[in-house]
Amino acid sequence: MKTGNHLELEDYINMNSMPHQDFHMTGEYYTLHDYNLDAYDRRFAMIDTRVENQRLKDNPEFMAEIDRRIQLLKSQNFVFIKTTPWESPSTLESEDTWPMVDVPHVRWTGDTSWFWWLMYKKYKDHDLEFKHTEKKFDFLYLNKTPKKHRKKLYDQLHTDINTGSLVSYWPTLKLAPEYEIVHPYPERGLDQTIMPRQYEDTKYSLLSESTDVNTEVFMTERIWKSIIAEHVFVVHGNYLYLQKLREMGFKTFSKYFDEGYDLARDQNERAEKIANTCRDLLTKNWQDIYLQTKYLRQHNKNNFFDEGRLSAEINKQLSIFLEFADRS
Repeated sequence: MKTGNHLELEDYINMNSMPHQDFHMTGEYYTLHDYNLDAYDRRFAMIDTRVENQRLKDNPEFMAEIDRRIQLLKSQNFVFIKTTPWESPSTLESEDTWPMVDVPHVRWTGDTSWFWWLMYKKYKDHDLEFKHTEKKFDFLYLNKTPKKHRKKLYDQLHTDINTGSLVSYWPTLKLAPEYEIVHPYPERGLDQTIMPRQYEDTKYSLLSESTDVNTEVFMTERIWKSIIAEHVFVVHGNYLYLQKLREMGFKTFSKYFDEGYDLARDQNERAEKIANTCRDLLTKNWQDIYLQTKYLRQHNKNNFFDEGRLSAEINKQLSIFLEFADRS
């Protein structure tokens, strides 16, 4: 009974570099008899809870079968992981992830490695080169799903940057067709696609991430697209987002403009500081910034495509699962 993309999860796990650990996986419940379960130190059962699976929500037969399997796996000392790596922890705190299961489990939510892995897998075999010699616009500022923190920054800033920037604010303000990946842009499905023209024609990325809460750092394709494109970026995201990037081996632009917004715990203050940073960038010579940051931006791109760096970040996520199993 396949209800999720188990191959995607398996590919992610297989990119680990954890010493003295082997992971054997199957997406087929009915092939468990092929495995000697007593030979494994830990046994995990993953329940894919992404939104696409809610098409089965009203099917009582499906829910009865889920419960039967959970009870059987539990009796064989499996521990459970509810997988929604496309979402942030804070998003899932306010939403029930279906199917609801009455069994101890750990959640696999997105953190810093899922979208890095996803974009790495998508672009590792592409020879992407971007020209940053001529610019028509100041900022690339894309807002798709309306969220409170995005509205907060947009309301503060749009009068300053709209006329000279490439801006979208769904559903009222959309990009010109020549800057859309496809036209009209679909509601879902192409967010990880890079359109080079968006980055080549703009000076800076203003990235409005999925959340701005202080309890997590959640990185989506937005930051990785800018890094692949060797674009200068300002991030409207979580508290200490840039610090986390630096811990992962990337470099940011504090030598060239104010990144003090990253240290602002208060979300309103952070948005205000980001707006001030953007206004300050409008007064600077963008050619000088690109010349001065050439090696920094190349370093970030190289770091992104460093499989060892990514693997080390994946190890951190898998360690959470192993620790949960050992406590259970």
